[in-house]
Amino acid sequence: MSKAQREKIDAMLRAPRPAGPRSVEAIRAGFAELMATMIVPEGIRTTETELGGHRTLLVEPEGEARPGTILYFHGGSFVFGSPETALSLTGNLVARTGFRALSVDYRLAPEHPFPAAIEDTVSAYRALLEGGADPATVAFAGDSAGGGLTVTTCLAARAAGLPLPAAIVAFSPGLDATRTGESMDSKAGIDPLFTREGLEYTGSMYLAGADPAQELLSPAVFADLTGFPPMLLQVGTNEILLDDSTRLAARARDAGVDVILDVVAGVPHVFQSFAGVLDEADEALDRAALFLTQRL
Repeated sequence: MSKAQREKIDAMLRAPRPAGPRSVEAIRAGFAELMATMIVPEGIRTTETELGGHRTLLVEPEGEARPGTILYFHGGSFVFGSPETALSLTGNLVARTGFRALSVDYRLAPEHPFPAAIEDTVSAYRALLEGGADPATVAFAGDSAGGGLTVTTCLAARAAGLPLPAAIVAFSPGLDATRTGESMDSKAGIDPLFTREGLEYTGSMYLAGADPAQELLSPAVFADLTGFPPMLLQVGTNEILLDDSTRLAARARDAGVDVILDVVAGVPHVFQSFAGVLDEADEALDRAALFLTQRL
């Protein structure tokens, strides 16, 4: 365990922030500034493209790619973030697996509330299949809100009659808009990044009045996961969203789905972003890469 590394990152994430609710523009700019400090691995190249009518960042190994595609959904509470802010994650998955990744720039709230993000990720997946991709060679991966999209996109794709991908990898996924997990309270103050109030502030932008008590908003509580592909859920013990993952894993188990719940002690939300400065991040990405290469 890397106690000094974890303590340094925890202190950085607890740095004072402006008091009171911030504007959407300020939130987006601040997140982009933070994620620009993350280490992007060497040995990859990026190209702007489009998928299903949406701007998409293609991330490839510099050498010949292995057969297989990671369809990636970035984090950001459905309000901020982009394929560029997730590049340390997509880049590390590509570098470790040799697969290509397509990172979708789905529409954001409050301009485009629920279910716009899910509509966009499903349309991207549909376009990938229509372009000739075999679903047995496709995995969904994502972090935070994008981790939630790995699950809700599968639910919506199944409802639309599309075949499901071969695997799901979710980093610290947000899976419960009802905010009823015990960790929402038990990890309050321990989580250096999130508070209930902060999640409810951005969450209200995405919900826009929609009832959170439905599977496309709270799959950890309401989703039927029957027939889902194998899943890897990675989460840290310092997260108020910890129980989003533990409850979804239980639902997957009860539905007869192969599921790995990978809980790492003493690390924050989407700790995998700190690859190169946090040992646990690199180790978790290695495990995610192994999971993907075993299933694609």
